[in-house]
Amino acid sequence: MAISEISEQVRRRLISPVELTKDCLHKIEKLNPGLNAFITVTAESALAEARAAEAEIQASHWRGPLHGIPIALKDLIDTTGVKTTAASALFKDRVPSEDAEIVRHLKAAGAVFLGKHNLHEFAYGGSSVVSYFGAVHNPWNAQHIAGGSSGGSAAAVAAGLCYAAVGTDTAGSIREPAAICGIVGLKPTYGRVSARGVIPLSCSLDHVGPLTRTVADCALELQALAGFDSADPHSANVPLQNYVEALDTPTRHFRVGVPRTFFYDDLHPDVAWVVDQALSVVSNVTADVREFSLAVPTDRTLQSAESYAYHASFVEKSPELYQPETLRRIQSGKNVSAEDRTRLTDELQELRRTAGQIFGTVDVLVTPTVPIPPPTLAELTQNPDLLRPRELLMLRNTRPFNVWGWPAISVPCGFTGTGLPIGLQIIGPPWEERRVLALAHAYEQATDWHKSRPALHGSMSSS
Repeated sequence: MAISEISEQVRRRLISPVELTKDCLHKIEKLNPGLNAFITVTAESALAEARAAEAEIQASHWRGPLHGIPIALKDLIDTTGVKTTAASALFKDRVPSEDAEIVRHLKAAGAVFLGKHNLHEFAYGGSSVVSYFGAVHNPWNAQHIAGGSSGGSAAAVAAGLCYAAVGTDTAGSIREPAAICGIVGLKPTYGRVSARGVIPLSCSLDHVGPLTRTVADCALELQALAGFDSADPHSANVPLQNYVEALDTPTRHFRVGVPRTFFYDDLHPDVAWVVDQALSVVSNVTADVREFSLAVPTDRTLQSAESYAYHASFVEKSPELYQPETLRRIQSGKNVSAEDRTRLTDELQELRRTAGQIFGTVDVLVTPTVPIPPPTLAELTQNPDLLRPRELLMLRNTRPFNVWGWPAISVPCGFTGTGLPIGLQIIGPPWEERRVLALAHAYEQATDWHKSRPALHGSMSSS
């Protein structure tokens, strides 16, 4: 069941958080060997947290819809006393002494933490193939990738190993694996959710957000995650919205922009057909769907420079502890000067100040989330030269919205001919997560794609 459904039963004491946690732990034990979605499972502390939640709820101290709900975190989000590895040998024994700010939020909401999810090493990739702990497998077909960098989080939510997850998104690392695994993934506006205590990839582009099975669950989780953090220099002091109430916002007056150039170029035929069908549904729940032109930034220099700046001392001391491909990507930013980095940062801020003006003529944008179906693991591991080009193509449609910093969500919209999920991306102006959630929810309610579940026994047997 979705959190929006199960939480009411928890509140009414019809279902115990302990039951939910034991069920998730059983699924993890059974299915994670085939998925490789978790790096660390905190079974003992999860059961203790579940028992504490149960006692509070029985005493009529219900904290809200996440109280007693088992979730998990991408393994680059700091957790006190629990390893946070970033899927790297460099940090394989790293145990933080403080929680990330968002972990504090989730603890205040009463969530139960099941453990830490596998990912693409240091979040520097879109496949989750490159990890010290091994590749993540897609629950719809374990021969295929789960996407990245939040691949373990997306696979775990899709397989029902947890009710929700928290991921990070620098170029599409929440939305791309959400699309590939057939779930919902939201990248909020840059600065809406604190990134303090999250191992960075590129501080100017990093976003933190939810991965869930429904849009309603996404709104519930975002409500807990969002908020100004005065100790995070990238956090924005902008008033919060009621994201749950936003689901009921009428969308009949929405003007939808379809930026055909770039975002719809060279789509796989299955993706093109499915997204065109999805646009027909969107047109039925909105006022207008129109073609739209959008100049797209494609330069990745700032990301490379910021990534190298974080890793420079580690690379100098222990280069052998990185996976070779990750090391190569990190070193690509070595020769960007401090002056160029400052200039690029200033240009990014100016772009973000002006780019949102396009929402004077449309209310939201709609694109395919990922232009192609997910490759097989064998294709990428047996042909290393294909890995980065395939990742860049899969992240093509999501990356620009990290540059602009706009909120964007991926929702399931259909399947390829071979049964792999396809995602639809909905984008709104800065700080308008409500608008994005409203249209995503309207689309979801008009279709049944979010109700589909992977045949886990079949997919695991192919791993």
